[in-house]
Amino acid sequence: MLLSCDAAARAIEAGRIIAYPTEAIYGLGCNPDNQTALQGVVDLKARASNKGLILVASQWSQLEPFVQPTDQSVLDTAMSSWPGPVTWIMPASDRCTALLTGSRDTIAVRISDHPVVRQLCDLCGYAIVSTSANMSGEQPLEDATAIQNAFGEKIAGVVEGELGGLQSATSIFDARTGAQLR
Repeated sequence: MLLSCDAAARAIEAGRIIAYPTEAIYGLGCNPDNQTALQGVVDLKARASNKGLILVASQWSQLEPFVQPTDQSVLDTAMSSWPGPVTWIMPASDRCTALLTGSRDTIAVRISDHPVVRQLCDLCGYAIVSTSANMSGEQPLEDATAIQNAFGEKIAGVVEGELGGLQSATSIFDARTGAQLR
């Protein structure tokens, strides 16, 4: 089922999982504070729970509760790449659960420039989970029909919109060291 951003935001708020277009691929998303939904994403993908998940947002204030206060120069470096297709690994706050962090002391975060992602986060009023719409270890699914066929009633639906045109998954950097991880 195709969803408008409004319907998708309501589904997220109700604890459901959605699929949505991002900069390069379709993502699966949910409320990062809903443990049942987080576990649902991990189970849906048959993903190891120690891998952690990415949070996407439309503005820093949506990510800030999930990130420990950090050196201003680190934050300035991340902010210089946002909004955009760059994910940063930052120290996680106590609010982050093991399903979000993969039992590490860090959390992956991104302020997206994709209009659908931004609208979803604005409608929800918080960051949402972002992980590739696929079974763990398989190629990401490339269109709404394939996603709906693969996940069916296990997701609320697929948000209408186009992929952002990036040819590969977003870059990932470690905010503490500056090292590029992907």
